[in-house]
Amino acid sequence: MTTGAVSPRRADTRRNHERILAAAAAALAGSGEVSFNSIAKKAEVGVGTVYRHFPTTESLILAVYQRELRHLVDVVPSLLETHSAEQAFRIWISDHLARYMMTKRGLANALHAAAGSRGELPANTYEAVVGAVSTLLEANVEAGNVRADLDPATVVRGLGGLFYLDPAGDWRSQTRSLIDLLWRGMRTDGCR
Repeated sequence: MTTGAVSPRRADTRRNHERILAAAAAALAGSGEVSFNSIAKKAEVGVGTVYRHFPTTESLILAVYQRELRHLVDVVPSLLETHSAEQAFRIWISDHLARYMMTKRGLANALHAAAGSRGELPANTYEAVVGAVSTLLEANVEAGNVRADLDPATVVRGLGGLFYLDPAGDWRSQTRSLIDLLWRGMRTDGCR
């Protein structure tokens, strides 16, 4: 093996890990329940593989939570590189934050149980979301789209309604309506 090469086994392990987390996130967003058997089936791995990666339900739930948060924050720079500031803000909310909030609702009880058995949840969740919103707002202020006096924490509180979206309902339309409402209040001219 050459320097820097990844062994096929190691790459396969990483792919399995990611497929398990994706399947668990989907299960938690839908039913809010974690079944290692159903997650293994959705991830197309054996149930033993799920247990090797995540020996307890709590470890799986916390890993899903951390994965979702990391993705939510990490996607902001690429959105700003490939879209206008306004489009990046709207896409981040509709395609990323809304999904995160629906997943988080499914995770809520599971996270509470996991925190009770393993200590504290990552304390940086709120700060990470405020930081992502701050980055998006700064780009929009620079583009002349929104007022410079906006408090990112206030915008995050305004987005709290996403927590009540129904994954089985018309959540996309409801998300667009919420974004439009917030956008009108954030505009430099107060409307649009």
